Amino acid sequence: MKDHVYKLIELTGTSTTSIEDAIEKALKRAHKTVKNLCWFQMIETRGNIAKEKVQHWQVTIKVGFTMEG
Repeated sequence: MKDHVYKLIELTGTSTTSIEDAIEKALKRAHKTVKNLCWFQMIETRGNIAKEKVQHWQVTIKVGFTMEG
């Protein structure tokens, strides 16, 4: 079995729909430039309120990926 070394990056995704959508958007964007995404950990969740409703979600995640070579 090969030993892996992981690198972590921190991202903040945003959405007007949901926490899950904010995470998906962050991961989708990261996937464009980072290879071997493996896992994520939700660090912080924030939101903007307007007219007594949540208007915008902000979710900060740490994303782990394997290093090549």
